[in-house]
Amino acid sequence: MPQSAEKILDHAPLFREPEYRQMLAEKKLNFECPHPDQIVTDQREFTKTWEYREKNLAREALVVNPAKACQPLGAVFAAAGFERTMSFVHGSQGCVAYYRSHLSRHFKEPASAVSSSMTEDAAVFGGLKNMVDGLANTYQLYDPKMIAVSTTCMAEVIGDDLHSFIENAKDENSVPRDFDVPFAHTPAFVGSHVDGYDGMVKGILEHFWKGQERSQVKGTINIIPGFDGFCVGNNRELKRLLDLIGVSYTFIQDASDQFDTPSDGEYRMYDGGTKIEDVKKALNAEATVSLQRYNTRKTLEYCEEVGQATAPFHYPLGVQATDELLMKVSAISGKEIPETIRLERGRLIDAMADSQSWLHGKKYAIYGDPDFVYAMARFIMETGGEPTHCLATNGTSAWKAELKELLGSSPYGKDAQVWAGKDLWAMRSLLFTEPVDLLIGNSHGKYLERDTGTPLIRLTFPIFDRHHHHRFALMGYQGGLRVLTAILDKIFDKLDRETSQTGVTDYSYDLTR
Repeated sequence: MPQSAEKILDHAPLFREPEYRQMLAEKKLNFECPHPDQIVTDQREFTKTWEYREKNLAREALVVNPAKACQPLGAVFAAAGFERTMSFVHGSQGCVAYYRSHLSRHFKEPASAVSSSMTEDAAVFGGLKNMVDGLANTYQLYDPKMIAVSTTCMAEVIGDDLHSFIENAKDENSVPRDFDVPFAHTPAFVGSHVDGYDGMVKGILEHFWKGQERSQVKGTINIIPGFDGFCVGNNRELKRLLDLIGVSYTFIQDASDQFDTPSDGEYRMYDGGTKIEDVKKALNAEATVSLQRYNTRKTLEYCEEVGQATAPFHYPLGVQATDELLMKVSAISGKEIPETIRLERGRLIDAMADSQSWLHGKKYAIYGDPDFVYAMARFIMETGGEPTHCLATNGTSAWKAELKELLGSSPYGKDAQVWAGKDLWAMRSLLFTEPVDLLIGNSHGKYLERDTGTPLIRLTFPIFDRHHHHRFALMGYQGGLRVLTAILDKIFDKLDRETSQTGVTDYSYDLTR
């Protein structure tokens, strides 16, 4: 065998060795009941046709590789953005392992969450005992300042009532009576991670604000970022801009430090996050600004109920979207936008103009959460590109109508198609039948890149197969410059690959682009 103590191979070259090739071929022949190669080839070619596309897009009873995750994942992420908060998921251990691994694989950081460890008996008799014991263990072992409770499918199917369970647990002294245990029901079989995020943030605000008297402080703003895999870079960039303007603000749910802890010899189970006292004071803000409207619909409704003005945005990326956010912040706070920020804006526009000949007319397919897709399509049109396919598995009919209105406002969006509720297997058909130049999304798109040859730019959660993208901002003018650079690098890399054959295509293998 090729593997030995003197010659240790990584799995990629190891499984290409003859012994492993033979082993894998025999397993395929003996255990997979394979069809003849020609039938497989014919079927593969059929899936590239318009005929198959129509069948594929007509699917209703089956979802293949959806561009979304389930509600509790969003709730766990939301809880990570508050001071010394442990996420407690009422459900099975396996579910919670998925949420933790999903976050840790993206951020390359530990993602803490505990489970009530429901098993078959709890599914029959209810999970109250699991809640009582679980809250006691969490409080004693992990020393949190707050425990944020959410649910999985199992707890929701049997109808466990979190409010009554938490009250019972306090009655049994699992945690002190005055200890903060906000909650949100997050059934995983409906909605998506953005709904879970929304429910948990609303649950936390309601826990601290309900029954409290509001005394408005003029010019103060709450910022809710929404579910964002780039929160590390984005939150810090937005704080920098707000600090330059001189705004009095509170970031509600700030996970930037939690998912970017330093290696300095000290393990931090908790780091950063919105302070509990700041959450309480946030009731008095004049306005609450959401950076992702479709991530925070219920939360914004609640903020309006308590008397705050609200302003929703769609992931402020690029020139116009950033303009609108900063102008709104300026209007609420009464602060002028400083010349420093105006110069940043001009530099982004200059960079876009410098590269216009390479960007103009490029066609894109974009997928991800509704606000991200909206923002990216808008930015693409600012660069002179055409967002040909815009897909959000968790997109609503309202999102579809709003995005169509945006696309219709520009000649670059007139031929764009919006796909709400479709998955990445549907996107595969779209890419084969109406090819584009570039694909923008998350790591799951690498299989589309392999199948269709469409270069993938990873710009949204989750990114599992690349490192540290989340440490750099996408929002704001500086974030727009980073996105612009990522797009151009992919365009130039593709051009270099296509013109590198010596003596055949290398007449265009240029040193200067």
